[in-house]
Amino acid sequence: QVQLVESGGGLVQPGGSLRLSCVASGFTFSRYVMSWYRQAPGKERELAAYISSTGGTISYADSVKGRFTISRDNAKNTVYLQMNNLKPEDTAVYYCNARWLLQYWGQGTQVTVSS
Repeated sequence: QVQLVESGGGLVQPGGSLRLSCVASGFTFSRYVMSWYRQAPGKERELAAYISSTGGTISYADSVKGRFTISRDNAKNTVYLQMNNLKPEDTAVYYCNARWLLQYWGQGTQVTVSS
């Protein structure tokens, strides 16, 4: 059974930090491109960051570049998103995504940036 389980979301003040984790099971994690998407209220889901299967290629949306860092640990079947200097516009549900031959989604974790 394929599972992507996100954790680490919560309420944080502007300028604060959060670290999201996504633990994968049920598929060969090391072969999959892993991504973090986010969806703000009333908006379409958008790609925030992705990392290739080996970690050799990483890309970020312009809106998060320089503040977010994506990483992965293939030994732990886990992908991370370190989010620093958070802004109110980062408020969204953050989803973990795995893509290779098939595509899988996690259930999402809420991130709220507010004072």
